[in-house]
Amino acid sequence: MRRRRPRFYIASLGCAKNTVDAEGIATLLRRAGYLATGDPARADVVIVNTCGFIAAAREESLTTLRSLAEQITPRQKLIAAGCWAQREPERLRQLLPDLDAIVGTRTWHEIPRIVQELSRTEAPIVNVQRRKVVMPEEAGTGGYVRFGASAFLKIADGCSRGCAFCAIPGIKGPTVSRPLEAILEDARQLRDAGVLEINLIAQDTSFYGHDLGMRDGLAPLLEGLVEAVPDLPWLRILYLFPGFITDRLIDVIAAYPQVLPYVDIPLQHADPAILRRMRRPADVEAVKRTIGRLRERMPEITLRTTFIVGFPGESEREFLTLLRFVEAMRFDRVGVFEYSHEEGTAAASLKDDVPPEVKAARRDALMMAQQRISLEKNKALVGSRLAVLLEGSSDGLTIGRTYRDAPEIDGLVLIEGEHGSGRLVEVEITAALPYDLQGRLVA
Repeated sequence: MRRRRPRFYIASLGCAKNTVDAEGIATLLRRAGYLATGDPARADVVIVNTCGFIAAAREESLTTLRSLAEQITPRQKLIAAGCWAQREPERLRQLLPDLDAIVGTRTWHEIPRIVQELSRTEAPIVNVQRRKVVMPEEAGTGGYVRFGASAFLKIADGCSRGCAFCAIPGIKGPTVSRPLEAILEDARQLRDAGVLEINLIAQDTSFYGHDLGMRDGLAPLLEGLVEAVPDLPWLRILYLFPGFITDRLIDVIAAYPQVLPYVDIPLQHADPAILRRMRRPADVEAVKRTIGRLRERMPEITLRTTFIVGFPGESEREFLTLLRFVEAMRFDRVGVFEYSHEEGTAAASLKDDVPPEVKAARRDALMMAQQRISLEKNKALVGSRLAVLLEGSSDGLTIGRTYRDAPEIDGLVLIEGEHGSGRLVEVEITAALPYDLQGRLVA
């Protein structure tokens, strides 16, 4: 009688970098003889790749773990992996004493071995180490994850910044850049698989190559990618640190049509005093000059940023400085987060003195201001024709994205009729919403 192959189920939470790690885990488990399943009830091993960045993310991870723990049987193994596992393994054991294993971000590649150990023991396994983060090529996997005709491609992991509010350096350790050739090979594989859009990701893509002795490493990486996959239509950069967008980088983005005129530069605030307390670059005038250079070289550029409201000590005056900055700079895309007090960060020593209701009100005020700006910018596109990457069709409607829209975080284009997915088409924009566009396919 043929022996049944064991199965695994993975739920990956949080950012795209986590999803790439989950794909690596899945690759290694398949290589070890396991089959993937989308049904946790059919899995021998159930894995949750947790997010532990802020309290809301940990709550989502806990809810997911508890839900799966209630569904599975004693013969199934439940593993908590990822950022929260790395950050607070003992806390996880207290909250979920029935976990079979806890595996951190720096040992994700050991999960197949751990799964084999679990088949021989009832004792829980905790594998959380403080060593340097492991790159995909060290584990023998690709450094990317595909979704339709798009992909996230990890170019580095970890973070060497010292932002006062951020727990990531403690979770992931310092930046480790992937070798250039490994990234180029991944890009070739994605191109050969029919991918039309590659999104470059890291905690800080502008820091790429510093640990390899490169001072402005992202620019030559982009040039290498354009040479390696010249027929790839879209190449997008995410997570550029303010102050590290060099003139050479701007020149490279502007020079190559494949490199999308889309810059994601998380600024976090606009009041110099708050930025200094955040341990972030506080020269706001330099930021304005950088944005001016980007817009001068690429008038069609889309600028995305994120801000934190309610940082310890944020006064009404400091918040209004941020609000006026957003209104003046007229970004295309803005995300706003309420400050979360995180143990182990420098800001944890400060008093979390902005009341929750004030944080919420400030977030709403900032988003309302941006919503007006976004709607005005979208209305200006009505009547134009844009290239759209189709992502799916149903019920007489097709959804897609323009170069202005990064996957999962930005808007969509809603297109009349069902036109399939996985191809770039020309769409005439017929109507505008605050975050999305409507259009029809150009015959």
